[in-house]
Amino acid sequence: MNPGVACAFLAFTLWGLFPLYFKSLHQIAALEMLAHRMVWSMLFLFIVLTLRMHWRWLGPVLRDRRLLARFAASAVLLSSNWGIYIWAVNADHIVEASLGYFINPLINVLFGLVFLNERLRRMQWFAVAIATAGVVWLTWENGHLPWISLVLAVSFAGYGLLRKTAKLGALEGLTLETVLLFPVAVLYLAWLAARGDNAFVSASWGVQVLLAMAGPITAIPLLLFAAGARRIPYSMLGLIQYVTPTLQLLIGVAIYREPFSGTQLIGYGAIWIALAVYSLEGVWRARFPARVT
Repeated sequence: MNPGVACAFLAFTLWGLFPLYFKSLHQIAALEMLAHRMVWSMLFLFIVLTLRMHWRWLGPVLRDRRLLARFAASAVLLSSNWGIYIWAVNADHIVEASLGYFINPLINVLFGLVFLNERLRRMQWFAVAIATAGVVWLTWENGHLPWISLVLAVSFAGYGLLRKTAKLGALEGLTLETVLLFPVAVLYLAWLAARGDNAFVSASWGVQVLLAMAGPITAIPLLLFAAGARRIPYSMLGLIQYVTPTLQLLIGVAIYREPFSGTQLIGYGAIWIALAVYSLEGVWRARFPARVT
């Protein structure tokens, strides 16, 4: 298997299991949990970089204003995506959040076409058309603009595009983003502590351990994603990403009993068919490249 495909698949599988983690921390407010993700991620990355003795790259990067601006933008998109997703999970909107990550691959494909000059073959276009029809159907069935889904989709697509075109590696890029977010997170947690509202202080040791685990739980999938994004076409990355919302949907419906009607199944079914068409076309092209146009 292409290492990029393996990295991307594992990252999206881990993200698909995130509702289980965030539901276990439902007593922590979304914004505070977001701050903890930033702080513990910084600690985790600090340990990794120290063990690898890999800090020399940071000095020149911090003097590159254009690069800092790019990663500041990616950090804002990432933190926005995190915050809205955490809130959605604990507000019982796992299914709607999963719709956002079903929409996201379509936006990835669009960004790949517009910004990276990638091209799709005939059957790939057909797969994208089926998936688009499924998303339109689901949006129509909601009866209102699915803002949670749209914000999650666009923010993560923009983040992925910035990371794919960045000149820093996966570990270095994530560290720079975390360095930029870390001061804001620390100040916010300090402000909560000063008001007596820091839930970490009064939480049980089990909750404290779970919050501390936010570092590796956050960083490892992002590192895998960034490594995968740099090795495979952006359009392929977009289609593999359907693993995440499929798992989220199953968790939301089967474990947390969120409503899921037959009309919704039609839309999701169209998206799954699109993924199958796209995947089978790729397998056929790999086996018989001369027969595919």
